Amino acid sequence: MTIRIHLIRHGDVHNPKGILYGRMPNFRLSAKGREQATSARDALKNKPLSAIFASPQPRAQETANIIVNAHPEITLQTSELIDEVLTPREGESLNELAKDNFDLYTGNQPPYELQNDVFARTQQFITQARLDYNGQEIAAITHGDIVAFMFLFAKGATPDMRQKGQMQTLGLPEEYPATASISTLTYSTDDPHEVPEYSYLRPYDL
Repeated sequence: MTIRIHLIRHGDVHNPKGILYGRMPNFRLSAKGREQATSARDALKNKPLSAIFASPQPRAQETANIIVNAHPEITLQTSELIDEVLTPREGESLNELAKDNFDLYTGNQPPYELQNDVFARTQQFITQARLDYNGQEIAAITHGDIVAFMFLFAKGATPDMRQKGQMQTLGLPEEYPATASISTLTYSTDDPHEVPEYSYLRPYDL
């Protein structure tokens, strides 16, 4: 049976020092991010959602709580499977990271994650959701690379964030999933290996 999973990237974050905050504590939505999350809420308010999940990060929880306001019958659930990437580059300047094309993975050793680690836990979340909410519709508030991996998978490409430029080539209207964007995965069968249909919405104007 069909299940639709809306992956929502959290809203814009207050980050005046311009660093990679990753899983660092106390990084919350900016005023702009709250407006973006409100736009996502409005885009989803008429959807027949059965469940809403969020990463444990404060910015994802804040975004999710704004969305939950339009679905008061739903209790927000937290899942570490859709948490931010665990990388040793937390705290580095975004300007410095740009020189490496924002590569958060090359050379990582445990406990830090490689791309396959992040994609595997994302697929674990998706698989469980398909079992628990078959025939229904859910939302999950998460982070950029998780959304990007699922876009690439849906387009038949290798989930490799070291080649970010390929996303526009494959049809994403932006270089990278925007904050508070909604990526909808539609599964139409019970085949565990099904590649979903993908649609993308940025519910606000830049």
